[in-house]
Amino acid sequence: METEQTTLFCKITPNARKSECLGWGSDEQLRPVWLVKLAAPAVDGKANKELIRFIAEHLECSKQEVVLLKGEMSRTKVLLIPLEAAARLN
Repeated sequence: METEQTTLFCKITPNARKSECLGWGSDEQLRPVWLVKLAAPAVDGKANKELIRFIAEHLECSKQEVVLLKGEMSRTKVLLIPLEAAARLN
């Protein structure tokens, strides 16, 4: 059985003291974005890896269920996450 998925827009701030969620905001297109600070630099994909790890931990799902769709080199990321895990976003 295939898991239903949804997209999650995130705006990240790398090089934070610790990885944490700051809540919801909006981007330039007024889409809701989840604001996240990451305890990783934006070099060699480290921030992207930390984002996937942090979101998987926060949403209580596996890292394999969190997929970076867009924004590999941007602060605004589009992720694919399990639909049932999206209910745990806060």
